[in-house]
Amino acid sequence: MKRRLLAAFAALGASFVLPGRLARAVDVAVDVGHTLAAPGAISARGRSEFEFNRELAQAVVRALQQRRFDVATINADGLVPTLQARPRAAGGARFFLSIHHDSVNAGELQPWIWDGRRLDFSDAFAGHSLFVSRANPDTARSILCARTIGARLQRLGFVPTHKNERRRAYADEEHAVHYYDELAVLRHASMAAVLFEAGVIKNREEELRLRDPVLQARMADGIATGIAACLRNGLPADEEAGADRGPR
Repeated sequence: MKRRLLAAFAALGASFVLPGRLARAVDVAVDVGHTLAAPGAISARGRSEFEFNRELAQAVVRALQQRRFDVATINADGLVPTLQARPRAAGGARFFLSIHHDSVNAGELQPWIWDGRRLDFSDAFAGHSLFVSRANPDTARSILCARTIGARLQRLGFVPTHKNERRRAYADEEHAVHYYDELAVLRHASMAAVLFEAGVIKNREEELRLRDPVLQARMADGIATGIAACLRNGLPADEEAGADRGPR
């Protein structure tokens, strides 16, 4: 399985970064969230979050390369052992993007049978969201990039979820950008960093949409366009720059 994963990413022409190894200077590091050993949330139909993350990361890498960004892929094989190792491995990048897919609270899940398996689901929430950390050394650029990604996705017709407002304060409510200061992959990054939740895989309809290669490519195009706007043209606003003072 490891060979198949590496071959899939190698076909994209992306650089690979191994745990503990400093990356060469690149524009963007795309991190595949979770690992084979700790695969994250399990979808309504029993698919691991890691598999969803890996597919979307591949699409994002392609979209960034089409825009002539130099890209490194982090955790391509799902074997990076710690959360801290992933941003550390991206040390030479200008920007760090961690790809994830969302779940819901355990108390909101309902049981069902799919393909002979006892699983659970919740159709109450759907949509993407973004997270930044005020413990990151470049919170201002992190917020700006999250905003430009969120704005472009909405322009393309993607609708964000606001379910996370119950626990995470907004950095930008309009574009569903939240503060999550304790997230290890964001606060341990030495560059601007954003964690992207592509959608809620416990939602039965959204799970199917998120598995669609056409939708993945469209979402990746929006993400890459937002990153390009941020890194090539964007200047943080005053309130974004003020966020670099850290959590209040």
